Amino acid sequence: MLTKKIVQSHLSKLPDEFSIDDLVERLILIEKIETGILQSDNNEVISDAQLDKELEKWFK
Repeated sequence: MLTKKIVQSHLSKLPDEFSIDDLVERLILIEKIETGILQSDNNEVISDAQLDKELEKWFK
């Protein structure tokens, strides 16, 4: 979940003029990064070895 503080800090990094599409893409990216950080903090990740096993299933 994004917070107003996070969004405001990233808004200040945008150029003076931008499209709505640029803004939406940036917000989606920020949310995905924040979700990943939260998952990592909560140990909701898999090891490299587990990832390799999962990828092997997909590419057989």
